[in-house]
Amino acid sequence: MVRKILASDPSPPLRAREASDNLSKNRSLENAMPPIVLETLESLKDFVGLEIGTTDWLLITPERIRQFAEATEDRQWIHLDPERARSESPYGATIAHGFLTLSLLSYFIKQAIQVPHDVRLSVNYGLNRVRFPAPVRAGSEIRARVTLQSVKDLPDCVEAVYNVSIEGKDAAKPCCVAEWIVRYYS
Repeated sequence: MVRKILASDPSPPLRAREASDNLSKNRSLENAMPPIVLETLESLKDFVGLEIGTTDWLLITPERIRQFAEATEDRQWIHLDPERARSESPYGATIAHGFLTLSLLSYFIKQAIQVPHDVRLSVNYGLNRVRFPAPVRAGSEIRARVTLQSVKDLPDCVEAVYNVSIEGKDAAKPCCVAEWIVRYYS
């Protein structure tokens, strides 16, 4: 199932409110939402201020953490040594790197929104804010809640700012909160 927003739809703001209402209902059911499928970048503006998606859960395995440690040369024991982490870490287990969690924004955004086919390039322009309020323990599952904060037309692209909250299953606090800027080029 996909939620499709058409350029020819005479009432996109109503559609956006309905999509947001459906998201709220499904949030309480802990279900992932199908992605919003945009036919034009212009229709993205109808979702400003709304939560546009809740993704599927993703298992963060020790192997994924190990591979990230190798790729980034960050082999700190808190990420890789389960015995030491169990006895010395305040978390009682190995945890994912904060930057590993952050790097999954691109993976999660594809589950929340599909941009039009005429968009030839999506560029990660940067981040305004990032925080890691809680750890991601190895073997736990995470997912993202995506809210569109703003959309701005620029001379050669459209810039969208997303608020993304990555949460752990059964966790009291999110494990990553980020304000992410993406530029779309047609």
